[in-house]
This record gives sequence, C-alpha cells and structure tokens, in this order.
Amino acid sequence: MAALLRQISKTQKHSLLYKVNRSFNSSSSSLHGTPFTASLQARLVGTVTEAGCGFEDLVAGNQRKYYMLGGKGGVGKTSCAASLAVKFANHGHPTMVISTDPAHSLSDSFAQDLTGGRLVPVEGVASPLYALEINPEKAMEDMHTAIQKGGSNGVKNLMQSMGLGMIVEQLGELKLEELLHSPPPGMDEILAISTVLQFVESQEYKKFTRIVFDTAPTGHTLRLLSLPDFMDGSIGKVMKLKTKLASSFKSLFGKEESRSDAADKLEQIKERMAKVRDLFHNSDTTEFIIVTIPTVMAIKESARLHNSLKNGGVPVRRLIINQVLPLSSDCKFCVMRRKDQMRAIETIRNDSELASLRLCEVPLVDMEIRGVPALKFMGDMIWI
Repeated sequence: MAALLRQISKTQKHSLLYKVNRSFNSSSSSLHGTPFTASLQARLVGTVTEAGCGFEDLVAGNQRKYYMLGGKGGVGKTSCAASLAVKFANHGHPTMVISTDPAHSLSDSFAQDLTGGRLVPVEGVASPLYALEINPEKAMEDMHTAIQKGGSNGVKNLMQSMGLGMIVEQLGELKLEELLHSPPPGMDEILAISTVLQFVESQEYKKFTRIVFDTAPTGHTLRLLSLPDFMDGSIGKVMKLKTKLASSFKSLFGKEESRSDAADKLEQIKERMAKVRDLFHNSDTTEFIIVTIPTVMAIKESARLHNSLKNGGVPVRRLIINQVLPLSSDCKFCVMRRKDQMRAIETIRNDSELASLRLCEVPLVDMEIRGVPALKFMGDMIWI
C-alpha cells in the first residue's frame, strides 16, 4: 500500500484512502417509504485529478439550464446524473432529476421509491430536489383503471393530473381508450417530451433552475432527441396537405372541423415541438454530457453517440470516463486491467472529436453508490 501511495501525484485533490463516514436516519432515504439507518463508508480505489469536470461553469448563473447524461448501458449514467442533481441542490439551485430510461434505476440510486410517475421530494440537500421516473407502463395501467371508472373523461382527467393536459387538448374527442390496449412504439419518448414541455411552459416549475435528465441508452436517447424534428416535419407536411383540400373534412381529431380550426391545432403542436427542438439545440441552456467507461466497446459507442449529437446540433462539452482503476504493483489482474483501460483512454485522446471535449476521469470506488450521502461523496469526486 505504501508503494502504491507513493505513485500518486501531489497535484491530486483527493488521496487513495479518502473516506467518507456518514450516518443518517431519514424517510427520504428509504426504499418504498420505510425509514432506515445506514452507515456509509466509501473508499477510493482510484484517484481524483485536480482538473475535474468544471463544476463552476455548470453551477454559475440563475438561468434555468438542462443537463442530459447518457451513453452505453451500464456505464454509470444514473449515478452521475443523480450526483450532479445533489451537487446542484447543495449549491443553492432548486433542482429536478428525471429518468427517461425505460429500465429505471434512479430509485435504486436515491434509495427511495420514485416509481409513481410523479415528482417526489428528496431530503438531505440544501435546496429543493425532486426526482421522477417516467414510466409508460404505469401510465398505461393508470389509464386502463381510469377507463373502467369513468371512460374517456376519466382518462382525460388522469392525464391532466399527470401534467399531460397538452396531449388531451390536442387529441380533442379522439377515443383514447382505443389506444391503450398496448403502449404504442415510442411511448417512452412521447411521455419524456411531454414532461419537457411542462418544464418549458408551466409556471408551476418556474422555481427550478437546474433540470437533470438520466437518459436511456444510446438508441432510445437518439430517438428522444430526434422526435421534435420528426414531429415538426410530419406536422408541416400534414398542414401543407390540408391547405390543398377544397372543403371541410373529418379531422384527425375525431369531429367535423373547419380547415382553419384543424390547422390551428396542428400549428399549436408544431410550435410546442419547435420549443423542445430549440431547447435541445440551445448551447446557452442545454448540454449533453456523455458518460463512458474505459473499454474499447464503450468508447466506440460514445464516439458514435457524439457524432450523432454533433450532427443533430445538440451541445456536447464533457465526457466522463467512469470507473478508472489506479496504478498497482501488487495485483497482476489489476495491472492487466489498468493497461487495458489506459489503452482505451488513449483511443479517446487520439480521437480528434472526443479529445476536443473536457475529459473527466472518475476513479472506481469499493462500494455501490446508493443514497444521498453516497451521491454527495461521488459528486465531490466528479463535479469539481
């Protein structure tokens, strides 16, 4: 161990044996609402460099900003996103963290039940922090229940209570129950977009100055980011087609309408999609942070993701390289793994596109990051 410690640079902000010991007893740090007392002891297996991820830039200003963290499945996106949300809240920013990943793990990360499809307060931070898992399957179950109780009106009331009133307004008299036998393709992305629209338009969420998205693995995320452009283009084509029709017709919304009424509704949807599209492309308010691990496969996927985001005009400035092993001379397995990781990291430095990003190397820790104290500990390693 002494030999290992001597290999660590004096410029590193934290030592190999940096520990955190926390005890807490809080219902907000419970799973399924059951309070528990936990003692957290986390030890760095790797090291934290002085440079960090430039948190001062992220935390500066009171203008609302959006941060989306994504990458290959299993690289630690959720832990990074949750730790960033905790860090923002502890620096005075009322914050929301939302999971758009169909395979949610945000509840596990906070050690708190977030599966209800609604914003849940998280305690143990300086400023308000709310968390939400967008759950299409749960939404469909609730809608089926609402149909049994109140038919279409029950569905509409439920959707409005979930903050999805915008969809109800645009669907008009469409028989929603006929759509709910199984979730349509892309329902995850549609619900995520609807949630984003709430934050953009609603005064209810005006107080939140930082919104963090724990996104799905690469394919889902790219569909989410491309949805506004796709819908905007599709609606534009429909509107052009309607202008060519000489008389009134049965509208897409299930009732007879004049062309102007139907066009107005489509125009409203188009404008809302344009707001989301502009939000995703706004470099002043939005940033996509790629998370990866030092393996060749993960880095290649990160390169493809970065290329797609760049071509789509989505701002990307940071790349987190998670779970980096330390130097070691006592463990042959560790030496070999470290060499593999260094080769993988070298491919990043040799990639002109990825190397242009701010690279944040994050050390491996010897325990699972779970609960607010653990997330604060992780955030103090990454977001410096």
